[in-house]
Amino acid sequence: MRVLVTGANGFVGRALGRELLRRGRRVRAAVRRDAGLPDGCEVRVVGDLGPDTDWSAALEGVDAVAHLAARVHVMRERAADPLAAFRRTNVEGTLRLARSAAAAGVRRLVFLSSVKVLGEATPDGPFTDASPINPQDPYGALKREAETGLFELAARSGMEVAILRPPLVYGPGVKGNFLSLLRLIERGVPLPLAAIANRRSLLYLGNLVDAVDLCLSHDGAAGRTFLIRDGEDLSSTELVRRLAAALGHRAPLFSLPDGVLRLAASCIGRRAAAQRLLGSLTVDDRRIRSELDWQPPFTIDQGLAETAIWWRECTS
Repeated sequence: MRVLVTGANGFVGRALGRELLRRGRRVRAAVRRDAGLPDGCEVRVVGDLGPDTDWSAALEGVDAVAHLAARVHVMRERAADPLAAFRRTNVEGTLRLARSAAAAGVRRLVFLSSVKVLGEATPDGPFTDASPINPQDPYGALKREAETGLFELAARSGMEVAILRPPLVYGPGVKGNFLSLLRLIERGVPLPLAAIANRRSLLYLGNLVDAVDLCLSHDGAAGRTFLIRDGEDLSSTELVRRLAAALGHRAPLFSLPDGVLRLAASCIGRRAAAQRLLGSLTVDDRRIRSELDWQPPFTIDQGLAETAIWWRECTS
């Protein structure tokens, strides 16, 4: 099987490319520029993802596509219209790829969506396959728009589509809030999270890669959308403790009331960040386990250990 991986030099794409090659797949990497790719990948530079991207050379002879490329949160936004920029890449670019793939005879496209299409919090229990669509930000809304467009195209063209909706993904190369947490623990910065009673679903990079590969070929994945997680949900308190243990440190924790933390975060404009630390967001992944017989190959402690090894190598 030859697999086209978009976003192949990104956080997930590099890991997926390496694992697919290890499993004997032929990997073609679609990238904006040729850099940071595993040895053995065929490379096709396609430029920016958008409604006019030429996919003809990248899709020639391809059996399946793993579509990972997307515009994500931009810390220093330069686009005059950020929403339009997100739609151009994450919706119009995705559907341009899908139409081109269907025309090229590609059998299946696996789309990496996000749990954010269902919302930002689960105070009353995990998101399930029956949960209503309820995105709370443009990123989640446009991921849902892309999902809908992909299934409509699949119905017209016959190309199979499978969708994964992961929660927070961590592992070697992680960025964002998880990387910030690593830095704080490494520096021994006291964190007021000793008594947080929330629950969060997480997904180790190696588990995500395994699920993507399964969805590329399993007959039962066609036309399905799957929630996915490591299998054990943690509170923010327990996450800090386990991550500190993996790094070989004591957890730098002390207690402050939840309400005090939320008020302080609101005062400094970090309400959304506080919600991620203090609120619950869990998913029920029974569908992928029962329908595809999927089991995560790594436990959450193994995933945290691998992340810690990478971090120590980066800082040594």
